[in-house]
Amino acid sequence: MTTEQLIEQIKIKKSFLAIGLDVDLNKIPPHLLDTEDPIFEFNKAIIDATHHLCVSYKPNTAFYEAYGLKGWKALEKTINYLNENYPEIFTIADAKRGDIGNTSTMYAKAFLEDLAFDSVTVAPYMGKDSVEPFLAFKNKHTILLALTSNQGAFDFQTKTIEGKEVYKQVLETSKTWENSEHLMYVVGATKAEYLTDIRKIIPNSFLLVPGVGAQGGSLQDVCKYGMTANVGLLINSSRGIIYASNGTDFAEAAAKNAKMLQQEMEAILNSK
Repeated sequence: MTTEQLIEQIKIKKSFLAIGLDVDLNKIPPHLLDTEDPIFEFNKAIIDATHHLCVSYKPNTAFYEAYGLKGWKALEKTINYLNENYPEIFTIADAKRGDIGNTSTMYAKAFLEDLAFDSVTVAPYMGKDSVEPFLAFKNKHTILLALTSNQGAFDFQTKTIEGKEVYKQVLETSKTWENSEHLMYVVGATKAEYLTDIRKIIPNSFLLVPGVGAQGGSLQDVCKYGMTANVGLLINSSRGIIYASNGTDFAEAAAKNAKMLQQEMEAILNSK
């Protein structure tokens, strides 16, 4: 999917919501555990109930890898179901990969070619040659971890080296990499006060923003400081939507919570 196609979907749906599919078998409705593939059945129901309210789904691959082969098969079935039934949806493999060149090439093939995700999250710590293999794929996106929402972000990301914070150096350096126009960035919603400076460095890039809701981030603040003329934001919500209910009405409850966020986003878009 191209950036232009993503922007078009945002306009059509009046939404910039990404739903995180972080499936924990200890949290899904118990009646699903009797099915052949509980993870996929859970995802399928959530997707069918919410696809018209969001523009993106983001499976965190750790929640699938934890269950071994059956988890990976469920991830494969989920992305295939999305690509076949809702090809307009922007898909994110939240894998947080990043390694030396040859290894990164294989990671990129796994998620962008074999599983056919539209994008993958990547850690920048090992630098240019660990990220550029992901950027080589046409009409695919690499979402670089820039400033995350966890407490440990202050251990390194906001430290000042030679007069500049590390996360700013990551942003500026990444712009010099080959095919950097395919980059998006992760910026946690709990770091909304940093968005003004971030937008000075990457004024038009899309930001994937986790942390709204359960982690305390403010949608209004993120939009105030981070929104661009083309929106430029994907706001992720996971637990607040997919675990809205633990009963047989879980999909309907997820849709209700997704609708609330979508309506808030529509109001923000209409006010611009």
